[in-house]
Amino acid sequence: MNQPGDITPGTDAGADSQETLLENGRLLFAKEATFLLGAASLSQVPDGPLPEVAFAGRSNVGKSSLINALTGRKDLARTSNTPGRTQQINFFDLGERLMLADLPGYGYAKAPKGQVMNWTRLVNSYLRGRQELRRTCVLIDARHGLKETDREIMKMLDAAAQAYQIVLTKCDKIKAADLDKLIERTSAELAKHTAAHPVIMRTSSFKSQGIEELRAELAALALPA
Repeated sequence: MNQPGDITPGTDAGADSQETLLENGRLLFAKEATFLLGAASLSQVPDGPLPEVAFAGRSNVGKSSLINALTGRKDLARTSNTPGRTQQINFFDLGERLMLADLPGYGYAKAPKGQVMNWTRLVNSYLRGRQELRRTCVLIDARHGLKETDREIMKMLDAAAQAYQIVLTKCDKIKAADLDKLIERTSAELAKHTAAHPVIMRTSSFKSQGIEELRAELAALALPA
């Protein structure tokens, strides 16, 4: 089983060596990442030529922390211990080569029910219809594994033929043996989903585990340098 981020030959970057993939990821994410805008409705979602990667997951799964770790910034994406803090789709331009989209968390959130329903409709509409979207990173807390709300998003992405990849977060908080078992179970479940990328990424924003590997994976989706 590959460690720590599960980059393997034959993924999106073809036959390039792992060293080349990692270097491409380092160079891309070393570029300036700037906050573009926050969209509270589809009409506010920006148009543009950049390929896009979205970060989706349950509330408090660590989306903002992961984006900060990838870009090497402490406060590019705002983090909070309060579930449901992100209330719009936040877009970040990475060196004019890739757009990053931080989506509102789904599932539990400390917000009025009507507001949560609005976020849910916004996220679902965006994920189903976004032509620029090259991949959705579906973040899963390694301590809890897939939940029903995660499976609902995965089924929706399957139906929309929108490619997505499971990214495990907070992997430093569980034992290695338990993590291996989680990946085995999750891989078996992913085999039943038509739009799922087969490689599961394991990360820890706190300990920077798997960050280089995820950068390499996403760099393969960006515009050429």
